[in-house]
Amino acid sequence: MLVGRQRERELLERALESARSCVGGSATVLRGDAGIGKTALIDWAAERAEGAGFTVLRAAGHESDVGIAFGALRQVLRPLWKSSRALPRQQSNALERALGLRDGLPPSGFMVGASALALLAEEARSRPVLVLVDDLHWVDSSSATVLAFLRQRIAGLRAAMVCTTRAESSAPQGWPVHALDVEALPPEDSRALLRHWHPGLAVPTAERIMEEAAGNPLALAELPGQLAHDHRSGAAPLPDRLPLGQRLETLYARRLDSLPREAAQLLLLNALCRPGSGGAHDPRHECTEELLDRIEASGLARIDATGALAFRHPLVRSAVITCASEEELRAAHRSLAERLAEDDPRRLPHEAAAAAGPDEQLAARLQEAGERIALRGGDAEGALLLDRAAALSPDPGSRAARLTWAAVMSARGGRLACAASRVSELRRGTVPPDIAPLFAYAVVYVDQSHHVDFGSSFDLLPPALATLTAPGASPSGDLVEQIVFKLLLASAYTGDPRGWETLERYAEHLSPAARLCLRAWIDPARTAHGVAAELRSLTAHLTAHQDTSSAWILLWAATAVDAADADLWRLFGGHAYATRGSVAKAKLYQAFLRGQWGAADDCLREADTAQELGYHCNALLFRHYYAHFLAGRGDTDGLRAVRVRIAPAASRARMRFVTDHLDHLDALAALAHGRYGEAYALLRRLMPPGQLPYGMAWFHLPFFDFVVASLRCGRLTEALAHVAAGREARMDEVSAHHAFLLAAATAMTTAGHVDSDGKSRGAGAADAAFAAAYAVPGATQWVLDLARLRLAHGTWLGRTGRYAEARDALEAAADAFRQLDADPWVQQCRAELRTLEAALAPSTVGPNTLTAQETRIARLAATGLTNKEIGAALHLSPRTIGAHLYRIFPKLGITSRAALARALSPAGPEVHQVRP
Repeated sequence: MLVGRQRERELLERALESARSCVGGSATVLRGDAGIGKTALIDWAAERAEGAGFTVLRAAGHESDVGIAFGALRQVLRPLWKSSRALPRQQSNALERALGLRDGLPPSGFMVGASALALLAEEARSRPVLVLVDDLHWVDSSSATVLAFLRQRIAGLRAAMVCTTRAESSAPQGWPVHALDVEALPPEDSRALLRHWHPGLAVPTAERIMEEAAGNPLALAELPGQLAHDHRSGAAPLPDRLPLGQRLETLYARRLDSLPREAAQLLLLNALCRPGSGGAHDPRHECTEELLDRIEASGLARIDATGALAFRHPLVRSAVITCASEEELRAAHRSLAERLAEDDPRRLPHEAAAAAGPDEQLAARLQEAGERIALRGGDAEGALLLDRAAALSPDPGSRAARLTWAAVMSARGGRLACAASRVSELRRGTVPPDIAPLFAYAVVYVDQSHHVDFGSSFDLLPPALATLTAPGASPSGDLVEQIVFKLLLASAYTGDPRGWETLERYAEHLSPAARLCLRAWIDPARTAHGVAAELRSLTAHLTAHQDTSSAWILLWAATAVDAADADLWRLFGGHAYATRGSVAKAKLYQAFLRGQWGAADDCLREADTAQELGYHCNALLFRHYYAHFLAGRGDTDGLRAVRVRIAPAASRARMRFVTDHLDHLDALAALAHGRYGEAYALLRRLMPPGQLPYGMAWFHLPFFDFVVASLRCGRLTEALAHVAAGREARMDEVSAHHAFLLAAATAMTTAGHVDSDGKSRGAGAADAAFAAAYAVPGATQWVLDLARLRLAHGTWLGRTGRYAEARDALEAAADAFRQLDADPWVQQCRAELRTLEAALAPSTVGPNTLTAQETRIARLAATGLTNKEIGAALHLSPRTIGAHLYRIFPKLGITSRAALARALSPAGPEVHQVRP
């Protein structure tokens, strides 16, 4: 498979087109490192040429054939030999002797070249010819001379020549110095090629392969095949050095063997110093100029401008390590460790690699370093150090404890499959009692994130908390906080009361941040007052790179009260995937709330990444957040597709957080399309009138929608009960968003008291309520909610006869909906504007057009509301509504309510005159 290479393909295509169209022949040299894809390019050219009717002639140089005269030329001309009888006798004899088909000494190179050119010309008379020569640097000198002769004279033929050569090789005599350099593949092409050849690779493994291969296609093909299944699947961490495989080793092993021992040792020391880790030695001070010259002449490495020894390609580094014996590797690591100070963090990994057997003192130091790195977000790196510590542990209990921590850090660091493998390994043995809480946490982590299963959370975590918080218990670092966070997640996602009860029971053992997070989630309508303000105060004094558990807890507290913003993101710069995934979820949810809907497709990209990494719960949740954008835009088909994708898994896991959200989003989409009865029925199942449900941290979103749906269905009493419940719960003290939604709901219910004829019965109070809602600090950041408030306000203003104000509000709402690409909401604004237009132009109303009031009644009836419900919404009697409908039906040319929706659609009958 040829991926990318657009520049090279275009050049080869032009060469073929020139030969095919008789413009003139050309010769091209492709130059590049071994394995870079030169052969793939000439294979592609051969396939294109054969499809276009070319005669394709091929040869390949080989290191073992450089002494065979005219060996490569024989490969090129063999398919044409049947045409040699058309040549003059002298030329055919010359070719026969050169190719060993006739006894006698070969003639001069010029004579052979002229004969070969004549043979090509004979073939080119009937069809164009493509000559391909791979590995020109290994072609025998006799053939190279003839091929150079042909290259210089091919312009007069319907022919093209393409040759390849190594980057470090000098051009054969008679060939141009300049060639087209075939460079390393860019990352996106490397990734595509790797997925094509090795589709089952775990993402961390694929990224490591890409780093080692550095855009070399041969390495991308070969390296994964040398790995064990657990390495390919991500179930086990990759070794420090990747096995190269025979073809890659062959590329460099001979060159390494040809170097003096001192040069090989110097290369090994450099290979074991990872880039960016700081130079442990200066090669110019450690060996002679002659030795450095030998290294540079080998093409393996060179002295760069800084004086450091730079490898020609990352594969050379891997080859140097692969070709070294275990004893040579340990000696090199020992030497590197001795060059570094005792407290230098780079020293420990070298000491571990130099160790020949168990060493508890070294294992303890590695564990300490790994835990220190993990506390600052370097979980993946910490897991590797804990793995090394486990391998060096002489005591089985210590080994199990370190492996368990390695599993936890692997999960947080983006290596969930590795964590699952570690947990499975530990389950096969005996878990010491002193690490049972840590093991419980590791099991739950894998179950929640990988298996989307929360059952073990309620079985294993409460006993773990009891052990860790018992009098006299040993210090456990931040394990209590991490367990609390996992139990909080399980409780928030499932609503299981066992989790909330346990968390309340151990609240006194929690940090201030954890207690704040618990208040934000456990029953926010009654416990989250002041959380947003306290969170701002708490995070203001924190610095970047907080402990992992603290970072998660703060992020979740902020998410519960819609307060995650830039001040919070700064705390997470250096954390690994698990934290970054949580940050991505929070950011995308905030993007929905704040009208940044261009981020919608990021949900799907994040879901794919999470799925590849094995974080199946994250993948489900990213698609669930994508559903928010779909619902806001009224995309019922897209919303249905997401429900089909994620609802079964969410239901199996009893994730009410997702299934309830999906019901709410269905209601939001129904509101966008004016299906108020449907929306009301869905929302009433989530929260009965006047009741704010326990444990629903996001209750404020369906709270607002329930008020809107109730008012649109003529259920003013229920809407008022809901607003009263919100006031009693002091929603406005939870967060700025809660305050705005309560104020918006209050304004809408207040406006519901105004008579439909525009005569005031509380109009002043409604004006004040709308003004108060707009004045809530930060109101403009809730883009969709604010636009919906303006829509309701404009509709009410129009109903009370204040047409100019109504138009301003409705046009502002329509602009906001257009920015969100929420067309059904835009259509609602346009419908109300058309109603205003009819009221402002009474002279245009004829006997067959609807009045503004009739239009309003007809639209409500089209949504399925009864006369009683329409009357309640407009403060008219059901009998009056019936009388209006009696006049509406003939004007629209219909005889039933069922035909109203079609008649009122843009394609239906004219309702009233509309200004362009």
